[in-house]
This record gives sequence, structure tokens and C-alpha cells, in this order.
Amino acid sequence: MNIRSVTYFDNPHHPIDEAVLDRAGECTNQAISAFEDAGYEVQTARFATPPFPRFLPGLEEDMVLSYAQSLESGLTQRGFDYLSLGPALPSHPHSYPLIPRILRETENVFLSGSLTDPERGISLAAVKACGEIIHTLAPLDPNGFANLYFAALGNVPPGAPFFPAAYHHPGPPGFALAIECADLALDAFQNAESFQGARRKLIRDLESHSEALTARSANIEKTFGVRFQGIDYSPAPFPEESRSLGAALESLGIKALGNHGSLAAAAFLTDSIDRAKFPRTGFSGLMAPVLEDMILAARAGEGSLTVKDLLLYSAVCGTGLDTLPLPGDLTGKEISAVLLDIAALSLRLDKPLTARLMPIPGKKAGDATNFDFPYFANSKVMALEARKLDGLMDGDGYLDIQPRNR
Repeated sequence: MNIRSVTYFDNPHHPIDEAVLDRAGECTNQAISAFEDAGYEVQTARFATPPFPRFLPGLEEDMVLSYAQSLESGLTQRGFDYLSLGPALPSHPHSYPLIPRILRETENVFLSGSLTDPERGISLAAVKACGEIIHTLAPLDPNGFANLYFAALGNVPPGAPFFPAAYHHPGPPGFALAIECADLALDAFQNAESFQGARRKLIRDLESHSEALTARSANIEKTFGVRFQGIDYSPAPFPEESRSLGAALESLGIKALGNHGSLAAAAFLTDSIDRAKFPRTGFSGLMAPVLEDMILAARAGEGSLTVKDLLLYSAVCGTGLDTLPLPGDLTGKEISAVLLDIAALSLRLDKPLTARLMPIPGKKAGDATNFDFPYFANSKVMALEARKLDGLMDGDGYLDIQPRNR
């Protein structure tokens, strides 16, 4: 098990308050040292701001870009690997068109776009805007890689430490841990003699690591007066079989992920995480990033695992649709159709979901991908059964979806 990220949350203000960045760097670097001394590998340090439309006045394009570049530089100097400027918001419709240029002219900045409004429901205009962002970003890199830095968010609250979904809430600073722990699920499931035994082992391992991480986080909290917000135990994978979430799910008895029975396996995994006791934040559910997991990538390449399968699994657990290789000729309006489904599911089930979709220029469904990136496993481009919406679905208003009665 590794720590994917120590994510620090604060408002850097405008103009940038250098004291905020100094405190963030000192706190995060000391936290990383504490976790590494305890035997954990920490892969990245990340900083998340409030939604950028809320603290950057006027949203003038050149000013926002200059601010993003300056903040990125200042955080890099203090040891941070990545920065999230949070989501564009339906209440600030002019924030969405700024995203492609910011991502084009920065190196380590992540951004997102909210599909939903907590009071009004799904913003159809925001759904369209996010579809156009994904379409616009795709040709910036031959492999569609720019979309790695953008996600559309459905009903995602502040405080999730995984990027691109991370953003800060109004209030004092804090930090949280994003955990890469698909290997714990695989270890618990592959030799289990019963579901009860598999669940007990996974819960025991999660809680044991939580105790160690929480104790060290409490010391950091006390030293810096920065609140420890919790752990996101979404079992993020790595593209090798020993750290594959797909391998963990298949070890329960599924011949190939995507076959019937996969939904039950997904539900079992997330139910087990739900039963563990730890200070939780973010998603803490099934994370199924196709290109980050060699088994998921293989099943997608074989045609066993489809976009609709992954959307279905999001109904019982999960973070949504992540790092999906899609045809490069998709239009923004076709992409918006699947984003609308993500938004509706997130509100109806009252859960956070995201979509990080990666159309690949010049590729069609069934074509092989050719990423040269250590955190990706190659696969084949997945078909997306989507066409442009029309009628009521093609409006610019709001679609009010209430959570189901419990």
C-alpha cells in the first residue's frame, strides 16, 4: 500500500499570499517525512484551492491564466507536484471556457467542471460546457493526454484528495490522504475461503494502516494547527497485476470483469470499505480507472468491459468513469450525453461521481492505444454509445433530480 498523495487544502487568495504557501509547504513536507519514516511511500504532494471562480475576481482570461502560472511556480518551489484550482461552477458560466487555455499553458495544473448545482440540480449548460472542454482538450496531445488533467464532477463535495476532483471548502486549511491500496484488496480476496474471511482481512488491514496514518497525522495537525480531514481509501490501482483492482475483483470468482457477477463483486468491495472504521473523506469506494489498471485495460481491450458496465458499477459504488480511452471523432455534444448520465446518477443516489474521459485523436473504437507513460497500461479504444441529445435534454436550464426515498 502506498500513499498516492498528501493533498493540502487552502485558499491562496488573490493576490497570492506567500505565507499561505510557506505554511502549506512546511506542513506537507513534514507530513511526507513522517509517513515515509513509518514505511509508507508517498508518491506526490498536491495543493487544492477553492473553486477558482469564487476567489479570482472578474474571471478575466489573461488574469486567471497568469494567476495559475504564478501559483503553480510558487508551489513547485515549495515541493508540490500538482495543483488543483477546483471546478468551474454553473453559477459562473463564463468559468468553463477558461479551462482549455489554462491547461494548455501550464504543466502541473488540474481543473474540473461541476455538472450539478446543490440547490437546482443538473445544469444542462454545464453538461454541454464540460463536453466541449473534453472535445477541445483532446487534440492538444496525440494521445489525448490533456484530458488527464480535467474531470467533470457530479455532486462532488469539497475535501476529496484525489485529483482532478479535489477542491477546498471555505474555512481553515487542512490535509487529507489519497491511498493506493488495490493490493490490499487483492491480498484479502485471492486466497479467501469465504466472503466473510475476505471482508474481515480487508477491513483489518485498512483499519491497521489507518491507525498508523492517523497517529502521525494527529502530530502534524498539532504542530501546524492544520486540520487532518481524513483518508480516502478508494483502492486506486497501479498498472501491474499485483496492484490491480481488476485482479482483486476477478479473484472472487469472475472469469472476466464485465461478465455478469462483476456488479456483485463491485458492491462487495465497496460494502467492505464502508464497514471499516477510519476517518474518511472523499469517495472511499471502488475506483476503476481503465488505463491505470492492467486487468481493466485488458478487459476493455477484449470488449468484455464496456463504458455502460462501468456506469452500472458506479450505481453500487465507485468514483464514476475514469481514464477511459474513447474515439477521437466524438463531438462535444456526444460526450455530453454520457456526462448527463453521470450527473443524474450522482444526484439520484446522492453520491459523488466523476468522469475523466480521454478521446484519442485519429483513433476509432477497437484501435490499440500507444501510451508511453509509466502509470498507464495500454488497451483499445472503447466504444461510446452516444449521440447528440435533442428536445428537452438539449436545453440550457436545470434538470432537478431528487435523491431516492430511503
